[in-house]
Amino acid sequence: MDSAINILGMISFWTAILWLPIAIYLGTLALLASPLRQPPRRRQPTRRFVIVVPAHNEELSISTTVKNLFAVDYPSELRRVVVVADNCTDTTVDKARAAGAEVVERNDTNKHGKGYALDYVFTKLIEHDDFDAVVVVDADTIVSANLLDAFDNRLEAGALAVQAEYGVRNIHDSWRTKLIAIALAMFHHTRSLARERLHVSVGLRGNGMCFARSLLKNHPHRVHSLVEDVEFGIVIGLAGIRVAYASEAEVLGEMATSGKAAVSQRRRWEVGRWVLVRQYLGNLIAQAFRRRSLTLADLAMDIMVPPLSYVGLVIAGGLSLETVISLWRISDGAESWMWIGTSGWLWVSAAACLGLYVLRGVQYSGLGVAGLGVLMFAPVYVLWKVVIARPFRQRSVKSWVRTQRESETVPEDE
Repeated sequence: MDSAINILGMISFWTAILWLPIAIYLGTLALLASPLRQPPRRRQPTRRFVIVVPAHNEELSISTTVKNLFAVDYPSELRRVVVVADNCTDTTVDKARAAGAEVVERNDTNKHGKGYALDYVFTKLIEHDDFDAVVVVDADTIVSANLLDAFDNRLEAGALAVQAEYGVRNIHDSWRTKLIAIALAMFHHTRSLARERLHVSVGLRGNGMCFARSLLKNHPHRVHSLVEDVEFGIVIGLAGIRVAYASEAEVLGEMATSGKAAVSQRRRWEVGRWVLVRQYLGNLIAQAFRRRSLTLADLAMDIMVPPLSYVGLVIAGGLSLETVISLWRISDGAESWMWIGTSGWLWVSAAACLGLYVLRGVQYSGLGVAGLGVLMFAPVYVLWKVVIARPFRQRSVKSWVRTQRESETVPEDE
């Protein structure tokens, strides 16, 4: 039995050695994620924006989004709203036009998806329109009134790409959306605050993105993966361009509340990120060393870190294994100071770092102290992701998989 315990101890130790750096990375970001001082307004706005809304069968939400975009606090003569209707078969086009948006229709049954839609509309705009910057907002989103003002300020300061805070619009719809709000506050806001403080790229989140015309002209949006936003952030990062963070502006997107709708959304996110690991990780690491670039090193770490559910599951497993080992040592008459070995302290350190990261997410989620209570659903969510969502069985998914909205959902037993 002693040999078995020793083997388990070695497994625990080397597993902890592999996973502790990930936890330390997340904990460090959490420590650095204090609010940023907002830059002062530099001048009266003169920059012309085109707000692009990619839409695929969004007849239920497109009118609200377009009207919200027209209500932003920015001179009306300096902004336009363009909806790119990608392979729509409903009334999205009519409702977008009725709400006041310009509409670009795209129909291509072989190449369909958000990446293709953005590539198509960006190319048309650069060839035929006069503007200074493009903003991308999803079709189920509402934005803060200061969105364009915040982007204009960053562009005036020299940024070529900017990301706004991306949060949850329907945060109180279910325990799942509350957990997603905490998760996005960790993944989007916490990480972005820390990265902005480090002056590295905050990355792109797909919603609430802004690009200078010169960037799109010199680096065309030729990315069509399931996570085209993250991929484009890597592409321009490799070109030496960092994404700045406009933390004072926010876009709020609608998240899936039902299990069935959330499964497709989760598969798309996670499968897409694993594809990027295979495609870009080696080059990012090599270029980070070659150029001595903290930005590229962080972009590599960003796609290398597994989903938080898996990080938490591994750390919980490591702590459980160490508990078994410690109990055996106690039963074997070990001295009290030997109950917890080196690997045990490594797992405790990893758990502490992860806990700090999660608490930052609760802090920035908008749920207040109630967010701590929502965390009790986390084990259920992790089980759902690992057992039900099964992202690794969906590697062949390539098209635009539209997430079912709350207004369209039906009871899950139907």
